[in-house]
Amino acid sequence: MQSTNFAPWGIPGLPGLTDFGKTAFQLPGAPDIGRLGQQLGSFGASMAPAMQAFADLKIPPAELARIQAEYLRQAAELWNNSLSAGATTLQGDRRFSSDAWATNPMAGFAAANYLLNARTLMELADAVQGDEKTRARVRFAVQQWIDAAAPSNFLALNADAQKKALDTKGESLSQGMALLYKDLQQGHVSQTDESVFEVGRNVATTEGAVVFENELFQLIEYKPLGAKVYERPMLFVPPCINKYYIMDLQPENSLIRYTVEQGHRLFVVSWRNADQSLASKTWDDYIEDAVIRAIRVVQEISGSKTLNTLGFCVGGTLLATGLAVLAARGEQPAASLTMLTSFLDFSATGVLDLFIDEPGVRLREMSIGADAPGGPGLLKGSELATTFSFLRPNDLVWNYVVGNYLKGEAPPPFDLLYWNGDSTNLPGPMYCWYLRHTYLEDKLKVPGALTVCGEKVDLGAIQCPAFIYASREDHIVPWDSAYLNTRVLKGPLRYVLGASGHIAGVINPPAKKKRNYWKNDDLSGTAAQWFEGATSVPGSWWTEWTDWLNPQGGKLKAAPKALGNRSHPPIEPAPGRYVKQKA
Repeated sequence: MQSTNFAPWGIPGLPGLTDFGKTAFQLPGAPDIGRLGQQLGSFGASMAPAMQAFADLKIPPAELARIQAEYLRQAAELWNNSLSAGATTLQGDRRFSSDAWATNPMAGFAAANYLLNARTLMELADAVQGDEKTRARVRFAVQQWIDAAAPSNFLALNADAQKKALDTKGESLSQGMALLYKDLQQGHVSQTDESVFEVGRNVATTEGAVVFENELFQLIEYKPLGAKVYERPMLFVPPCINKYYIMDLQPENSLIRYTVEQGHRLFVVSWRNADQSLASKTWDDYIEDAVIRAIRVVQEISGSKTLNTLGFCVGGTLLATGLAVLAARGEQPAASLTMLTSFLDFSATGVLDLFIDEPGVRLREMSIGADAPGGPGLLKGSELATTFSFLRPNDLVWNYVVGNYLKGEAPPPFDLLYWNGDSTNLPGPMYCWYLRHTYLEDKLKVPGALTVCGEKVDLGAIQCPAFIYASREDHIVPWDSAYLNTRVLKGPLRYVLGASGHIAGVINPPAKKKRNYWKNDDLSGTAAQWFEGATSVPGSWWTEWTDWLNPQGGKLKAAPKALGNRSHPPIEPAPGRYVKQKA
């Protein structure tokens, strides 16, 4: 097998996305999608640590000989079968599941040969000697090559796309070109029909008002939906790497609306989409001037010294850090803490660990961090979004490349994917601090190892019950890693595991009667032991959470007649201006 270096990744044999753009259509006058390729290929910058892993790979000679012999045997068998049977039977891969592949001998053979090569490459990757992180990087990079090189990604080899082009007399190709041109203008591959949605019109529509704002965030208070509310208010801290309205997509799947319906007086942080004016902001700024400031404002408006709190993804990490800073100052404002798919212990971060090492983090610090020669910069939201998409490339990248451009099929409207494409920038110094002290050095869980806002941080000093939720198929915060949070927090704990992934597992309203969750009050063992003893419960974990949360709310009292107070009057209706700012 020949090896060739391609620019976007710089990994032997890994095709560049710009080159893919030039060859995917193979039509006279087809536009060069280099610009889009560069945007997709920015993922390659995040894979820089993997490049060195390929410099000196070693496979035991005996294992290499076995893999080669098996490959030759299967290749000969495949060739002989294709000569005798005509069509090739393809099973187990939805990319090649249609009749067009089965009835086209050349396309079927190409797909079967590709699958054989893919299996062999992964066997070679698994046989590589070295430390576990290097081996994992090799496997990941090889898988990226395999997914990019699939014959379904190229018009000249895609039997489905060719059949549709013939059936539509070329109309599908024309439509594909139009969709490609549109994506070139917007700078990313469309995963949904973005024209259907508008923040504040048909997503993020729960009624409320912005009652406070500073340069980092707006605080939204939501209008009660009943005559009474719990005496303790509730504060949500969403991830700052995404827009908050993942928790308020539609009324029927809105965690925000659901929480208000349960009788909680709810406040939600809406992060500002960072621009160059915020490029110098630090992790300390996000803790002191956002998380802690939001807690203060909720206390001032509600008149309650204590409140229930919830953090989602990195919002959970920010919230817990803020509560630990306040604990060091002798304050315990949280009556409860809910953490949704969040890290506190970063010792096992799953596939994201492949991107993190000292040279990579130092490169970030030198380019966009506080000490960057040209001054602090921004981590572009599009770069983060692309990296996360390439963690599941067949589902979140190539599926849309094939559907949009090769088949000319505009993606249908889907609120979650609209949100997924609404990316958010981060200040470089803030991001670099987070990258170094959590993912790289894993110091946040160590009592007193980090100083934040002038205080030694001890997450174990947070004195409140905690509800920890994880999703079983989460590839961003693996469920067994989230389980490690039970060793960091010291108050009464409840750990619940939901089905599905990082987002779909969280956004699972009870009315849908979908999926299931697992619970087990015994947290003494490992994650595997916990799961072995867990009980599966049908439906949504939301009801389990509210059964736990409602007693933390205190007594019921008359709902406020107006939002905010004299010191913090309503500024504008929800969802506010900040969430509408584009990266």
